[in-house]
Amino acid sequence: MIKILFVCYGNICRSPMAEFIMKDIVWKNGYSDKFIINSRAISNEEQGNYIYPKALNKLEEKGISVFGHHAKKITQQDYDSYDYIIAMDDSNISALNRMFGNSKKVYKLLYFVGNSYDIADPWYTDDFEKSYQDIHRGCLALYKFLEKNNKIY
Repeated sequence: MIKILFVCYGNICRSPMAEFIMKDIVWKNGYSDKFIINSRAISNEEQGNYIYPKALNKLEEKGISVFGHHAKKITQQDYDSYDYIIAMDDSNISALNRMFGNSKKVYKLLYFVGNSYDIADPWYTDDFEKSYQDIHRGCLALYKFLEKNNKIY
């Protein structure tokens, strides 16, 4: 079982988008039973809130279903339970390092496509299409990384 946790600041835009995009990718490839995929926040600011409506609309527009998401803050138990903690930007990485120390299980999503830039927060940019495209590209690359390294089988 591969356990992936996506993380952003509030867990209402980027990380839930990544969660459901990745779930869609593994489902379409027939490997849903081999993954546990969730998302969390760095802050507790949005705790309990549903996915942001514009993020939800973007996923629905792309044919990706969203179910049962409510924002939650990452905990030590989450950190201990997941194999991969995937952050959306450098600020998230810094916060995770402060919480849990430097870790080999923490990555920035676009690391898997060979880029070091951040996934812009659409809460501020209002460009949900750009965030979707970056997240989708990162999730596909993460899936291919896991497949190439025989983590799925």
